[in-house]
Amino acid sequence: MAADWKQKCDSQWQLGAHGVPMPASVDWKSVFEKKPFERNLLQNPSPYGVNHTVPPPEPPRSGMPPPPNQPPQFEPDGNFSGWKSSTEVLPHDTSGIPPGVVVCHLPQYRWFSLEQCVDLKAEGLWDQLLDDFQPEIIIEDWYEESQLHKSIYQLDVKLLGADGKTVIKQHTYNPEENLECYSHTWKKVSHAFSKYGSGVRYIHFLHRLKNQFMVEFFNTKVTDSSIIIKTSKASVKKSQSKNKK
Repeated sequence: MAADWKQKCDSQWQLGAHGVPMPASVDWKSVFEKKPFERNLLQNPSPYGVNHTVPPPEPPRSGMPPPPNQPPQFEPDGNFSGWKSSTEVLPHDTSGIPPGVVVCHLPQYRWFSLEQCVDLKAEGLWDQLLDDFQPEIIIEDWYEESQLHKSIYQLDVKLLGADGKTVIKQHTYNPEENLECYSHTWKKVSHAFSKYGSGVRYIHFLHRLKNQFMVEFFNTKVTDSSIIIKTSKASVKKSQSKNKK
């Protein structure tokens, strides 16, 4: 019976053809049922209920404060189940205001962080695969070109050891936006981890989105976040960022 499940896994993902180690000690029935390859290991990849194949919604801009009986909004709307969220309030930037000038409203910026930690063995991967074969790990994310600030998005992905703390490999991305001309679309971010060394057991995925409050609340959305394990070690371009037009 164990040999049958091993054969099913081999047929499903062509593991032997790719040179993937397939020791008899692996629970192949569990691997087949969990299907760890070529699927998104992140939970709830589109917490704002949108996807990158449709242009991001235009934000309402009434310029009016909320009614007195309605508290102001400081947090984004969405279903963030599966994510650990946190908010960092940033100090007001008064550097461009001349002395003595009275300003009625200044934008208040906040970083809204969403993070997940993926347990690779719990998802169906095994030690020999991770340590010896080291399959490609493909990261992808799409963030909204909100134009709220020149820095609206940050990505930090860490490959962690068995203790969940030791960083074996890390990728960070902190783009600067062009605010000279208006553009409102999704921007793709991707990165491929390969030849990262033995010992990887967890992947920590974190992105930060900049929100703004000035009379009204405006946010930067993200969608279609993914972590995908490949059954190959092919050399690919390490990272990229581009607009979806």
